[in-house]
This record gives sequence, structure tokens and C-alpha cells, in this order.
Amino acid sequence: MNPNIQAAWEYHNLTKHSLSSLRLNQHSLDWSNQPRPYKEYTNLGPLPLPKDLPATNISALSAMSILEVDRTAEAIPDLRTLASLLHFSAGITKWLQSAGGRMAFRAAACTGALYHIELYVVCGDVPGLPAGVYHFGVHDGALRRLRSGDFRGTLVEATAEENSVLDAPVSVICTSTFWRNSWKYQSRTYRHSYWDNGTILANMLTVATAHHLPARVVMGFVDDQLNHLLGVDGQREAVISLVTLGHAPSMHPGSPGPVETLNLETTPLSKGEIDYPSIRAIHSASSLSKPDEVSKWRLGASLDSAGVSMENLVPLRPIGPDEQPKDDIETIIKRRGSSRGFRHDPVSFESLSTAVDMATLGIPTDFLHDSSYALNDLYLIANSVEGLEGGAYVFHPPEPGLELLKPGSFREEAGHLDLGQDLAGDASVNVYFMTDLNPILERFGNRGYRIAQIEASIMAGKLYLGAYALGLGATGLTFFDDDVTTFFAPHAQDKSVMFLLAVGIPSKHQGV
Repeated sequence: MNPNIQAAWEYHNLTKHSLSSLRLNQHSLDWSNQPRPYKEYTNLGPLPLPKDLPATNISALSAMSILEVDRTAEAIPDLRTLASLLHFSAGITKWLQSAGGRMAFRAAACTGALYHIELYVVCGDVPGLPAGVYHFGVHDGALRRLRSGDFRGTLVEATAEENSVLDAPVSVICTSTFWRNSWKYQSRTYRHSYWDNGTILANMLTVATAHHLPARVVMGFVDDQLNHLLGVDGQREAVISLVTLGHAPSMHPGSPGPVETLNLETTPLSKGEIDYPSIRAIHSASSLSKPDEVSKWRLGASLDSAGVSMENLVPLRPIGPDEQPKDDIETIIKRRGSSRGFRHDPVSFESLSTAVDMATLGIPTDFLHDSSYALNDLYLIANSVEGLEGGAYVFHPPEPGLELLKPGSFREEAGHLDLGQDLAGDASVNVYFMTDLNPILERFGNRGYRIAQIEASIMAGKLYLGAYALGLGATGLTFFDDDVTTFFAPHAQDKSVMFLLAVGIPSKHQGV
């Protein structure tokens, strides 16, 4: 079904926000049926992870400035390093007290703080951890063994012998449990699956780099094969991405063996679940069914970028390495929040330049042979940036610089585009990750919708980290889809918004 791209368009258009769609939506939250924020196996004992996590001793911005760790040397994470990667990607970093009680705040941003992304580890024998398939229990910071033995050969087969999978001593598989997010966001949850996975992966890639571990995002795989390996049904909970960690050609797995069906009991999420068929439909339509289908899918992309009007180009002015803040990535992840208010004070163009530069250096993936190329373009509304004229801009990475599309003050318009909320209007700058889905879907089929979403969210997650490393605040926001395209027209004609991040000076009592 993947080549039948009408499915992606149907889902995308169905889940667009508009004034009329919000007025017609009668959905309300049933708090008595709110899903649990954790997956808990009822009959599997925990394998506690180390609490004494190793220090990386490298600044967050320095780690973010490295596109990819060299793959010539052997790099095998031990259990302490793996614990650090899991904790600073999806673990609990602090507890917050609210009127409803204590809430666990996690390492990466998530829509509605509903935390529907689960992490699983598939590894060979690594220091401190026998080969197996494990689930990462966020609620207690422990692993639970689902399968004993080396099942990396199954990953190699399912990914059509992707090189980074073949060489990886450890891989992390990410799933989305749709109901945990659709309880609030209904059918739009499928977008959120990649938004919320992307912010986790931004953390994971940066922490891996800080530990000198090669890491690559793999989006080409046989869906049913990975779902079966983890014992998930592919309907309520489904695999959405895979990340390889480390480089160990000496540990190549053997041929895949039989994978028995798992029947593991878990605690029910809530007293009842509401099904949103459009989520299942787009996931099924964007699935790959055989390794040779994966091979054909993963041929690489060749897409044209927009032209540059040089007289309107403002070169970025990033802060030099010696002047950049030195806080390490662990400190930044612990510091990160989601700003609930912004002052109208300006951010410096140097800080904005640094954050944008770090976010757009590239992402190591299996779907683009040139990791410096991006499917998404960055469009900005600069409300208050010291050293940059107010207005609407598009970012051009080769130069790198911002092209002024139209000057002016657009706080009111920015607030409207964010469903009429104050945050975008108050923020110093709003960054819209936009892409032309037409060539992407033509090239990648419906699965192109997945990769466009996750690439945008990884870049946004890196921008998130960069903002906090520079002492700023940030928050992800939702948007009126077509109104954003209209605002940036004619330059953004035919482009769709994948992610919106607001950046600015946080209010003193912003919360998180």
C-alpha cells in the first residue's frame, strides 16, 4: 500500500486544524479514563540500571556541532553508558508538584505530557548486559528482559541489511502507544507520534555523540517483523523508528533464527479505549512488508531546494566556540522545560544564529545519503531579535543565512497561527518546519509522511536543546495548517507545516 500516496494526503488533510474544525469538534477530556503514562509488565522482574551515570565532559553545544561520530574505531556502550542514553532520552529528570499531585517530568518534550513513546533495547553481549531484547521501564528506571539471546540478526533482516544495523552492538527501537495520546488529541496523534519521538531522538543523538558513540536513525524496516520481535500488536502499539548505537564489526550477528510469539501481560492503560481508524489506516498504508521493499525504498533522495534572493539574505552570526556556554548535555536536559510564558524582551541574533546552526547541521539517517541535506525548510517570524529586522524569513542552510520574505511586526499574526494562543505572539521568534510533501511522497510513498514528520521534530528537538543551552526558553506549539502556508506565501506555496517551536525569554514564573 505504500506507493498509494492518496492515503497520506487523506490523513494529512483530515487532521489539519482550522477555525471551522475547532468549532465543530465537540471532544472533551474524560479524566476518569485518562491512560496511564507508563507501560508496565505484570509478570517480568526488573533489571535495575546503574544510577551512577558516566559524565560526558563535553559541552552540549560542542556535542551538537558534531554531525556524526567517526565510524572507523570500535565503540561498544557498556551498561552505564546505555543507562545514560535511556535516561537522558526518555527518563524522569524531575518531579513537579501541581494541584493534581506529583507529576513526572521527562527528559524530552511531549505533546500534552502524555508520554506515549516506549523504548526497547536489542543488543548482543555488551559489558554489563547479556544479549537480549529489553523494555525500558521509565517508571522505575529498569530494564525488563522480553527475550534472551542475540536477536540482532532479525533487525538486520528487517532493515534489508542496513549497514549501521549490521555493525551496531546495540539498537533502540521506539514505539508509539496511540491511545495514550489520542485520549486528548484524537486522530492528530499520528503526527504527534513522530513529533514526540523526534524530540527523544534529538536527545539520544546528542548524548550518543557526547559519549563518542556513532548513532543513526533508521526508518526503513519491515514493520510486522519488528512489532513481532517486541511482542506488540502494530495496531494499538507500533514500532515507528529504530536507532543504532555504537560500531562493532567484530560483533556482527548471525543469521536470524526463529522468533516465537510473546504473550506478556501488561497493566491496562485505562478502563476503556477509543479507536481512531484514521491512525491505523495511515500507519498500515505507510508500512513496508518485505526486505526487498525496504531495499527499493531506501535508494536516497534528490530533491531541489528553493532559490535564494541574495540581496535579502542576512548571514547567520553564530557565537564562536570559545564564547559558547560550557554546560554539558546532561545539565541542559535537566534544565529543559516547556515555557508557559515569554517576556517581550529580545533574544540576540547571535544566540538565534547559534541555535539554528546547531539544529540544521544534519541528521544521520538511512533515508538520505547526504546527511547535510534536509527535507524540511525553516520559516521564521522574528518578533523581537536584537540585530535582526522584524519580519518573516526563510532559512537557507548552504550560505547559511536568513532570506527576508516580508518586513514588519507580526506578533498578532503569530498568535493567530498558534490557534489564537498568546505564546507564539509573545515569543521572540517562531520557527516553522515546513516541507513540500509532493516530491517526498512521490519518492518515498506514504512512508515519506513519517520521515518528513520525524526529521522536522528531530531538528526542532535540537533547536529546543540549543535554546536552553543558550539560556533561553522554548516550547512546541500546534498551528492552523493552511493559515501558516498562506502567511509565508508565495515562497511557501504548496508546503505543509510539520512542527512549530517558539523561542524567547521565559517569564519568571513560567512553570514547565
